Amino acid sequence: MPPASPEPVTLTPGAITLAKLRAIHAGAPFDIDASAWAGVEAAAASVRRIVQSGRTVYGVNTGFGLLAQTRIGDDKLETLQRNLILSHACGVGPALERPVVRLMIALKAVSLARGHSGVRRAVIGQLLALAAKDCLPVIPAQGSVGASGDLAPLAHLACVLIGEGEAVAGGATLPGGAALARAGLDALTLGPKEGLALINGTEASTALALDALFAAQRVMGAALGAGALSVEALMGSHAPFEARLHEVRGQPGQIAIAQRLRELLEGGGVKGAHATCGRVQDPYSFRCQPQVMGAALDLLTQSARTLEIEANGVNDNPVIFPDTDEAISGGNFHGEPIAFAADQITMALCEIGSLSERRTAVLVDPKMSGLPAFLVRDGGLNSGFMIAQVTAAALVAENRSLAFPASVDSVPTSANQEDHVSMATGAARKAGQVARNAAAIIAVELLCAAQGLDFRRPLAASAPLESLHGAIRARAAHLDADRYMATDLAALTQAVLDGGLGQAVDWRLQDPAPHPLTLPSPP
Repeated sequence: MPPASPEPVTLTPGAITLAKLRAIHAGAPFDIDASAWAGVEAAAASVRRIVQSGRTVYGVNTGFGLLAQTRIGDDKLETLQRNLILSHACGVGPALERPVVRLMIALKAVSLARGHSGVRRAVIGQLLALAAKDCLPVIPAQGSVGASGDLAPLAHLACVLIGEGEAVAGGATLPGGAALARAGLDALTLGPKEGLALINGTEASTALALDALFAAQRVMGAALGAGALSVEALMGSHAPFEARLHEVRGQPGQIAIAQRLRELLEGGGVKGAHATCGRVQDPYSFRCQPQVMGAALDLLTQSARTLEIEANGVNDNPVIFPDTDEAISGGNFHGEPIAFAADQITMALCEIGSLSERRTAVLVDPKMSGLPAFLVRDGGLNSGFMIAQVTAAALVAENRSLAFPASVDSVPTSANQEDHVSMATGAARKAGQVARNAAAIIAVELLCAAQGLDFRRPLAASAPLESLHGAIRARAAHLDADRYMATDLAALTQAVLDGGLGQAVDWRLQDPAPHPLTLPSPP
C-alpha cells in the first residue's frame, strides 16, 4: 500500500509554527489562509497611490543600493523590476535541495502575505502555484552574504516567476519559461516594488537554518539513544542521571536530558549485573551526558524560537504601512538573528558529535571497556571497528573547523553602502553539513554500542534499548569478522537523518511556544 499523502498545511501569516514548517519540509502541500488577502490588497493599493503621487520612494521608483539616488521614470518601472531580478541572479555552486526550496517558497509567500510588502495577490499566487505544481526553481546555494536580503538565491527563485532562470518540472530541468508552460502557468510581469520585495528577505538563510535544525533534532534523539546504549555496553553507572542531581543545578536542558536517559535505561538486567563492581566513576563522555547534551538542547531550543519568529516576520525593505501610505526604509532584511541561530545549531551539533566519538573511543579500547579490542573476536586477524572510530574522529575534526562562527565575519558589499553583513546563509549551510557529519558520527557509535551489548549477552538492556538494538541489527549484522563496513555506516547514517530507528530515538526537543506577534487589523 502506498504511503498516505501528507495533510495540506494552511499558513496564517504571523501564526506559523515549526510543526507546519516541518510538514512542508517533509513534502506537505500548503496554501495561505484567506484572511491574509485583504491586507495584501491594501498594501498593493498603497504602492499604487505612492506611484500616482509622484513621491520618490526607494525601490518603488529609484535605483538600488548605491544607485538609490537615481529617480526612475514611471514608464520604466516594470523594466526596473525585471532588470533587478535578472541582474541579481548571480548564484554559484550546487543547487539547493528540494525541501529547502519548498521552504523558501513558503517563507517568501508568508512574508509577502503579511501585507507590508506592496505586492499584488497574483505574485503570491504564482509562488504558491510553483510549489503546488511541483515546478521548483533551480537555486544555486552560494552567493548570499545574508544582508540586503538573500539577494542572489531569491533572485533565482524570482526568475522563474517571470519565465527566466531554470526550474525542475516533471522531473526535468528546463528553462524558466518552458517549466512554467509545462506546469500550465504564465510568466508574470512585475509591477512597482514587486521585484525588490521578492529578493529582499531572509528566506534562503532561514530555510537552510530550518533544514539544519530539523536534522539536528533527529541527531539529538539518535545521540541520546546511542549514549544510553553505550552506557549499557560499558556496564556503566546510572547514578549520574539521578533526578535530584540535576534539579539542584537547575539548567532546564540538563534536567530534560537526564530524564530522557533515565527513561531509556529503566529496566533490563545490565545494571543489576554489575551492582558490586569496583568502578567508581565513568569517563565524562558517559556520565556528563546530561550536562553537555543539555547545554546543546538549550541552544537548539533558542535557535528554534529565533527561526520561528523569523518565519513569521516581515523582512522586506522598504516596509509598506498602508494606513498612512508610508514606505519606511530600514534593515529588516539583515540576517543577523538567523546567523546567530545557525551558528548555535552548529556549535550544539559539534559537541553532540564530539561526545559521541569519545564514547566510541572508550568502547573500542579494551583497557577502558573490558570488551574485546576494537569490539571483534580474533583481534589482529580482524581489525573490527578500529577505522570506524578513526572515521568518527575525522568527522569531529571537520566539524570543529566548520564551527567557527560565520556570524562574526563581514565583508562590505555594494560599494560600501552595505558595509556590515551577517553571512547568515553561509552559517546555515555549514550547520547542515555539520548535521550530516554528526549523523555519521552517531552511526559509528550505534554500531559499536550494539556490538558491545552483544558481548554482554545473555544480559538484556531495557525495552527501548533492545528495540533500538533491533533497529540497528535490521540494518547491520553483528560483526563476526572483518567485512566491508561502508554500507553499514551509510545505512545507519541515513536512519539517523530520517528518524527511522524507532521509538527509542524518536525524541526531539519540544518546539517553543509560538511567539505572539502583534498583527495589524484588516482594513
